[in-house]
Amino acid sequence: FPKGKVGTKGKKQIFEENKETLKFYLWIILGANAIYGVVNLVIFYTTASFWTWGACVFSVAIYGASYRSMSSMAKASFADDGSLADGGIDLNMEQGMAEHLKDVILLTAIIQVLSCFSLYVWYFWLLAPGRALYLLWVNVLGPWLTADNSAAAQEPNEKKQRRQERRQMKRF
Repeated sequence: FPKGKVGTKGKKQIFEENKETLKFYLWIILGANAIYGVVNLVIFYTTASFWTWGACVFSVAIYGASYRSMSSMAKASFADDGSLADGGIDLNMEQGMAEHLKDVILLTAIIQVLSCFSLYVWYFWLLAPGRALYLLWVNVLGPWLTADNSAAAQEPNEKKQRRQERRQMKRF
């Protein structure tokens, strides 16, 4: 592990990396759809069921929503003279929202390709809402429900302390 301060990225570097990241995930999306389309909707067209088409529509909707969210997060702004004013949000930042969107795209692509063998593979997509519920619990609900309400907890303690002080004064 390097010692010292972590280096920061400039807006131009973020802009360039975001373009590369979006291009990479677009290729993943197109590749997974191409494989799925060729196998299920061309080669095995006669055995394609409602569920085959439904899975294709579902995956395209997931890809579209995730990719669109990522591209809007990475949207750069330019000054009037054409220079880069803001590179957008860094899509490669750890623990950012883009990280979860990239995971959703990868999960969907893997499941979509594997579903060429069996449509039952789509049940693995339930991992996504499971992970979302886990993150919601760990980051929001759990701390909120188990938080110590210090203002309410201190008031009885203050009353208790005054009562003990009065008792002590009576003894002397």
